[in-house]
Amino acid sequence: MDLGLRGKIALVSASSKGLGRAIAEELAAEGANLVLCSRGEDALRQTAVSIRKSAGVTVVDVPADVSDGAGIERVTKTALDKFGKVDILVTNSGGPPSGSFESFTPENWEKATRLLLMSAVGLSRAVLLGMKERGWGRILNVTSIAVKQPIEGLMLSNSLRAAVTGFARTLANEVARFNVTVNNILPGYTRTDRVEDLARATSEKTGTSTAEAFAKWEREIPMGRLGDPREFAALAAFLASERASYITGSSIAVDGGWVRALL
Repeated sequence: MDLGLRGKIALVSASSKGLGRAIAEELAAEGANLVLCSRGEDALRQTAVSIRKSAGVTVVDVPADVSDGAGIERVTKTALDKFGKVDILVTNSGGPPSGSFESFTPENWEKATRLLLMSAVGLSRAVLLGMKERGWGRILNVTSIAVKQPIEGLMLSNSLRAAVTGFARTLANEVARFNVTVNNILPGYTRTDRVEDLARATSEKTGTSTAEAFAKWEREIPMGRLGDPREFAALAAFLASERASYITGSSIAVDGGWVRALL
């Protein structure tokens, strides 16, 4: 299937590893040129070199923290200066710490809001005008299955990823007539560093091993296993494509059946 992505320009945040890197690799395999950013400069550079070699596309790497307005400005300005446009925006970031409501200070909430919500808002604001003027654009927000079924102990993530969902669903209606789609992709338990961190936090809280934490999650997943980042990235590439032109305002889980809700 030709997804029609050859020559498109994609900006993928938090893309040095994990789900962001998998999405970047999948888009590059379809012929999209990339602007990548993350806080870890060395890992980001290695990812960019690897994708250039494997896919033969142009890859620009920009060290930037998208929880900071200056970081958002730096990466979006670099993308527009280099390519003159951004066709596909993938908003993604690391997750905030786990914990209960009483364990977090107002400063924790403010930091998490900048990381999860305001990064998506700021990146979208920077590229949306150009998408509307050209009459084509794709905005994909990487959120979490927690927006459909809250996960115990993830107070910050449950709350603020739900806020991203509300933002995206509203924006989707505002920009649909410009042939710009806005969708959310909800990763379930997937083999990433973030899930490794959650396993360690769970083991410390419960006094069990990380292996037991993984085994518990696998028992909860109808498919009986954790996901692979490439399985998640395949949906991202499709939603970014010409073929997905009539899909907008959706929140789609890639979770092996973990979410038990009907919708």
